[in-house]
Amino acid sequence: MRNDDLVELRGEVVDLRETILRDAALRLGAWRDWIACADFKPSAENFAHYLALRHHDIRPLQRKLMRFGLSSLGRIESKVIPELDQVISILDGLTRGTDFAAASEAVFFAGQERIADRATRIFGPLTEHGPVSLLVTMPSFAADDSAFCERLAAEGVEAVRINCAHDSPEVWARMIAHVDRAAGTVGRRMKVLMDLAGPKIRTGALRDEKGQKRVRLGDHFALCLPGGLAQAPVGQPTIECSLAEPIEALAVGQRVFVDDGKLMTRVVAREGWGVRLQAEAAPLEKGYKLKPEKGLNFPDCALNIPALTEADQKALRFAAEHADGIEFSFVQELRDVELLQSYLAEIRPDDWHELSLILKIETERAVRNLPDMLVRAAGRQPTAVMIARGDLAVEIGFARLAEIQEEILWLCEAAQVPVIWATQVLESFLKTGVPTRGEMTDAAMGARAECVMLNKGPYLFEAIGQLDHLFGRMAAHMNKKTPQLRALKSW
Repeated sequence: MRNDDLVELRGEVVDLRETILRDAALRLGAWRDWIACADFKPSAENFAHYLALRHHDIRPLQRKLMRFGLSSLGRIESKVIPELDQVISILDGLTRGTDFAAASEAVFFAGQERIADRATRIFGPLTEHGPVSLLVTMPSFAADDSAFCERLAAEGVEAVRINCAHDSPEVWARMIAHVDRAAGTVGRRMKVLMDLAGPKIRTGALRDEKGQKRVRLGDHFALCLPGGLAQAPVGQPTIECSLAEPIEALAVGQRVFVDDGKLMTRVVAREGWGVRLQAEAAPLEKGYKLKPEKGLNFPDCALNIPALTEADQKALRFAAEHADGIEFSFVQELRDVELLQSYLAEIRPDDWHELSLILKIETERAVRNLPDMLVRAAGRQPTAVMIARGDLAVEIGFARLAEIQEEILWLCEAAQVPVIWATQVLESFLKTGVPTRGEMTDAAMGARAECVMLNKGPYLFEAIGQLDHLFGRMAAHMNKKTPQLRALKSW
């Protein structure tokens, strides 16, 4: 029996499929020369299909599909064309009486298998603690404490992170030696990822004038060029910026955030020595105390600062020879990825593509350029994405972070690359041994990623135990965006 509504619905789905294929072909043509790894080609195709799909508002179509008990396409990320084809096949059966055959599991779930395989390659095989890998930041003392690495390995940690912003190659080498020794003890080697520091933009020297270190709501203060303290006028708080480029690029009306957003300011005037800022948000009671070595963010300003500093290039040479993967800080556009890969090719010409590359998404510009960066990276070497939520929240605004981290998860699932959920995971627990309600909920949401990063802290091993318990429970409820409807026993 024909149903006019079903016939019309089939036409809409077929038209959508044809539009997706046509639009995706243009993008795939632009990507073709970037894809040297044959096993990434189907992932790039699915990614192009997903990006084409998401340029359409399909909410009315979803509502119609749900009314007939069909897939709403709400979990289509890793299998765009296979899922559309299955919906069309079912509609053909209903409207034309044709035979319907389900797609093979191998075809339909190929994208999920690719993500899992790539996660294993980058983070190592999953251990007994659950479906999500753990990445732990190495504290400096780990260089002289082999028992620390042995305990990490015994607890089932899959990978460790060495922050190249701290310590030295000699210290990093000792850390890696302890990782190797721990592998001999537990029979499993943790992967080593080395995090390039990137161009750290921080506060510098502070003019030491009595009573001029605190900034309160509405106050003005001076942010000056490196070495420009003497040129700034007296009578107001004054502090240097570690780099000249942001000061030179700032315009009146643009925002400047200090210390992860604890102080929000806006440029009210440009001067030869720097800029005058006015505080628009600051701690109410005591104000904000200016200090050196605090992070600065310029969310309204397009900064053309090279992602690879001189120090990064030196660290990269060490990392390429000793680590399993590179975490690329401050990557913002395609040319940054191209530059890093060209350096890797110089250092390890025969097998640089065996090194993993983790793109740290920290700015709005990086979010905007993520598709091209992702294909260029993953088309040539194992690639993952880190949602670096600390800087990202300041750059795009705290209100937008929840939305953008979801979009990054969707894009990476469509590109079939793993994701690291990072920054402030169980932060209070790590410091005090007592979690907050909000951070436990946040950590649970991290189960949708392939890896969760924990920073250092006195309660690190207790936090690992908490995550093991949490992820073990969440695995029965959620797989990426898909709810897992196990039997509930709370009622």
